[in-house]
Amino acid sequence: MKKSNIWIFTASLLFAFLVSGCTGSGETTSETQFSIDYEKYELDNGLEVILHEDKSDPIVSVAIMYHVGSNREKPGRTGFAHLFEHMLFQESENVGQDQFFKKIQDAGGTLNGGTWNDGTVYYEVVPKNALEMVMWLESDRMGFLINTVTEAAFANQQEVVQNEKRQRVDNNPYGHTGYVIDKAIYPEGHPYNWQVIGELEDLQNATVADVKDFYDKFYGPNNATLVVAGDYDEEETKALIEKYFGEIKRRQEVAPMEPQNVTLSETKRLYHEDNFAQAPQLNMIWPAVEEYSADSYPLQFLAQLLSSGKKSPMYRVIEKDKELSSSYFAYPDSREVAGTFRVSVTGNSGVSLDSIEQAVFESLALFEEEGVSDRDLERVKASLETGFYNQIGSVLGKSFGLAQYNVFKGDPGFVSQDIENIKAVSKEDVMRVYNEYVKDKNYVITSFVPKGQLDLVARDSEQAQVVEEEITENVEEEVAELNAEFEKTPSEIDRTTEPGKGEQPPLSIPSTWEAELGNQMKVWGIESNEIPLVNFNLVIEGGHFLDNIDKNGVANLMTDIMMEGTANKTPEELEEEIELLGASLGMYTGTNSVTIYGNTLARNFGKTIDLVEEILLEPRWDEEELERIKTSTINRIQRNSAQPNFIAGSVYRKMLYGEDHILAYDQFGTVDQVESITMDDLKAFYEKNYSPSVSDFHVVGDITQDEVMEALSDLEANWAAKDVEFPEYPDPAERDSNGLYFVDVPGSKQSVINIGYLTIPRSHPDFYAAEVMNYKLGGSFSGNVNMVLREEKGYTYGARSGFSGSKRYGTFTASSSVRTNVTYESVKIFEEEISKYREGIEQEDLDFTKNALIKSNARRFETLGALLGMLQEMSAYELPEDYVKQEEEVIRSMTLDRHKELAQQYLNPDKMIYLVVGDGATQFDRFSDAGFNEVQLLDKQGNPVEMPTPVDVLR
Repeated sequence: MKKSNIWIFTASLLFAFLVSGCTGSGETTSETQFSIDYEKYELDNGLEVILHEDKSDPIVSVAIMYHVGSNREKPGRTGFAHLFEHMLFQESENVGQDQFFKKIQDAGGTLNGGTWNDGTVYYEVVPKNALEMVMWLESDRMGFLINTVTEAAFANQQEVVQNEKRQRVDNNPYGHTGYVIDKAIYPEGHPYNWQVIGELEDLQNATVADVKDFYDKFYGPNNATLVVAGDYDEEETKALIEKYFGEIKRRQEVAPMEPQNVTLSETKRLYHEDNFAQAPQLNMIWPAVEEYSADSYPLQFLAQLLSSGKKSPMYRVIEKDKELSSSYFAYPDSREVAGTFRVSVTGNSGVSLDSIEQAVFESLALFEEEGVSDRDLERVKASLETGFYNQIGSVLGKSFGLAQYNVFKGDPGFVSQDIENIKAVSKEDVMRVYNEYVKDKNYVITSFVPKGQLDLVARDSEQAQVVEEEITENVEEEVAELNAEFEKTPSEIDRTTEPGKGEQPPLSIPSTWEAELGNQMKVWGIESNEIPLVNFNLVIEGGHFLDNIDKNGVANLMTDIMMEGTANKTPEELEEEIELLGASLGMYTGTNSVTIYGNTLARNFGKTIDLVEEILLEPRWDEEELERIKTSTINRIQRNSAQPNFIAGSVYRKMLYGEDHILAYDQFGTVDQVESITMDDLKAFYEKNYSPSVSDFHVVGDITQDEVMEALSDLEANWAAKDVEFPEYPDPAERDSNGLYFVDVPGSKQSVINIGYLTIPRSHPDFYAAEVMNYKLGGSFSGNVNMVLREEKGYTYGARSGFSGSKRYGTFTASSSVRTNVTYESVKIFEEEISKYREGIEQEDLDFTKNALIKSNARRFETLGALLGMLQEMSAYELPEDYVKQEEEVIRSMTLDRHKELAQQYLNPDKMIYLVVGDGATQFDRFSDAGFNEVQLLDKQGNPVEMPTPVDVLR
């Protein structure tokens, strides 16, 4: 047994170690240290256990990481690790079908899992009284699962995983990039030659016997690490771990994997015509080294120095000088046994990828010429410190870190060496790895171009062999019932009964403070001292809502231009000042507000706010930057125009609000509108609409109210209030019938479905009650629409429904992305489930809703981001400090009659918009006699178009 401290150096100590000898504009010394205490021991069956106590909140995180990812698979049997991750959520011998999610949510918790090339993790975060239940659940699927893996359950999850692939890969621009790259750079048989999600043919051909064999090899306790972090009793927890996991037998021994780095004997040049891309994309990939190897650390620095920020060579050459792209990055993809170094550039519309390849080499030459300065290293290392604290800001984040170091380095305390390795990186190291892995080395280059634009492909490229799924007619296969009989594995304890949970932890709402400055800006704060960080934002009411319909997009460009330097600082100088503070600052336009947000080390909060004030009150109004931003925005609009999800959102908004309302339009505007916007337009918008009188400042973290108010004193004195006028729009017309509207995206492998209408705003007294009412319909994984469409039918990767609202308007929307050939069936299932829901639910479902929503409040205030969200909710809707308790009372008082009343009042499928974005040639005609009041084909802007001539394209 080993009990240790991982010393993670706070503010000063880590910073001083990382940047010793360098000075910046932020403070670099402090006496404080931050540590993660942990205890590690091993059960007789080989399960490694790590405990970390953290009593900040009455919650506990449990993470189990298995040392198995897609790299343990074999050609012809790919995708098993990821498929098995899905299978473990189905059922086990003592936990019924689909009960894993339901039981955790019923306890007020959250759960999920993830698979990557090298590992698989499952996790839960629950109120502390539910710890024993989690032990029961996790141990049951580790040791008492395989007998429940039936043909029916397996077939269902095969469909779910294939839908995930369609959603994330087949229906997305550049979705096949990873496949093309890995096939080219890793030889046949190499464990990274295939994708984590697997080959479609392999997924379709997999058998139950294959899955059982994979489970026996890799899912034993001797190939896993269990981490418990949070508020628990040490001796009781150890006893529970022994009780539930101790009897599980060891399985096959899993040999460690050795590094298998690759080399290229020649440069490989490949291209692919992409169904959904609207702009060309170039990737250049060089073989590199595995994770945690000595050279992996300077490669991280090389990537940031090449592509991050306005001092980077890629910005200066590719974006500023040549205006080829505004979307690019470099990063090292270091995995367990091999790694690569990748540069990716998405070009502006119509740009030749030959010119981008040449510009990448010019960027590399500029980097080589200028080298690396001490200040460059300081900027990178300062950002790493803040990033580290953000990663450990929750018990789950700590659990993941402890598990990962233990699984891949055999020691959760390796973080100390990891930090040493980062701080040891020198300028010479960065130049050395550049020369070793990039300069004059062979590489893989991929050109992904829009359909019909082969002239943009980089020279001498060969067509990549990408396998794309055909759209076929849906055939429902007969399979056995999911709840089949199976033989139970003997156990020393009674596993058939779910353990009790004990007393629910009392709700503890963080103390807030509120103040108002002399310029009418309100300030809201919460002091939280766990980590030396501060998160904040300044919310200015208005945003896109204040745009002019005829010149839409001004509000969005306004927030972009304001981050491009100040009257006293060039864009490069401003960016460097932010980085040297270990801070991040940003600004964006939302539907109803403009937000300036920041994250900084607590000791540098005052200096960070000085920069916020300078950004806000002293804009640079740089014409050159405006032209660059306009070009970037136009290319973003063009890229979005082919994405099914974006199309669905744009058309849905237009149908909700009508063409005479600003909210019917995307905040970016159209290409013509953006081209017409001038600096005078931005200045006028700024002068008219930016005022402290419509602003709220929210701050959470390791800082007192007095320190906040002192830091804001100059902003209070220098930012004068003014009246801001808000436009008045007539309320959109209420729908009196339903309609089916179809946007054709030829060849789409999935259909995006949005169903809904306008309803009550967030400020309505019934809004929260309506959210509670919706919970069992589609407010969680266990919602009815998801359980039918995903778990029963296997049509989708996920389906949800919910109410969304602001001060002025609200919507109800049910949505999903479904396999193309079940589009009609999925729409009708949504319609049927909503209709049934109006007739009332069972007491069991109401009890589940109450438990899930009330008990989850135990984990509601854990992170700085969650606390910041609480303050924003309070300020935006004038809610009291105890509004969460008032919400709990709404939940507790909900009856079956009240639930039904709300459903009948706010859910009416006979008046909803049914919008489908998908392959019209194969799916549109199926809706002609589907019982909708109107069936209409629309273009991508939401305008009616003629129906195409029916053709038989089903294969």
